[in-house]
Amino acid sequence: MSEQSFGPFTMTVDNGIGWVMIDHPPKQLVDGALIGGLIGLLNAVEADEQVQVLVFESADPDFFLMHGDVEQILAMEAPAEVPAEPNVAAATFDRCRTIGVATIGMIDGIARGGGSEFLLSLDMRFAGPRTVLGQPEVAMGIIPGATGTQRLARLVGRSRALEIVLSGNDVTAEEAAAIGYVNRVLPSDELRAHTTQVARRIAASPRLSIAKAKQAVDAALGPVEPGILTETQAMMACSATGQHVPLMQRFLDAGGQTREVERDASTMAAVVDQMLELD
Repeated sequence: MSEQSFGPFTMTVDNGIGWVMIDHPPKQLVDGALIGGLIGLLNAVEADEQVQVLVFESADPDFFLMHGDVEQILAMEAPAEVPAEPNVAAATFDRCRTIGVATIGMIDGIARGGGSEFLLSLDMRFAGPRTVLGQPEVAMGIIPGATGTQRLARLVGRSRALEIVLSGNDVTAEEAAAIGYVNRVLPSDELRAHTTQVARRIAASPRLSIAKAKQAVDAALGPVEPGILTETQAMMACSATGQHVPLMQRFLDAGGQTREVERDASTMAAVVDQMLELD
């Protein structure tokens, strides 16, 4: 087995499977360092014909990935012109779809916002019972901007995607499996065995067949690229108004983006209610 590190990502290759551990303390945030590490990882895998499957898991027992770094988003300047290309996070996450290997997420924790969007960009998601997913961006004055609107609509349908995106409510593991947000839920002690069995079967196939099967399935669904660009432009249109600034600051002031608050779904929901000044 060989091991390579790419910032927050460490990949161990074993019999065609790249087991990727995400370790980005202290909060497991989706930020510039994580995106940069993912770019390096995907570049390496594209150049390594020995890898047939990538399996992503988290070193953090509570968070697969917390969400995008709100403080980093607040510090961003809105572009002066309408973007002509998807933002770097969206483009990087989309490479998990187009890369010529199978990509699998193994999750038994929380993934909101950008963390959920990263999982959605993978080919499959196998979840344990502790899994919690969600897209809280609209309440913060923006929208999911890293392909989430495009992935959710394809997986769960328009109405459910809008319910998840517009309400900002968390989705439990069981509900996620029922609506197609994840492939299936397994007991925590069976999650790794199931994921390994699927990964090994895929890894036994020729890499070209895996890549072409992905391309053919995507062709049945229609092109995703125009929608990703529309999402980026919509995200920038929201942030250009500055409407997100007081909302995000209220979120941070209420304890958002802390492990203590975000670990508990009811507490996190109360923070979002407080941010929106709901009774």
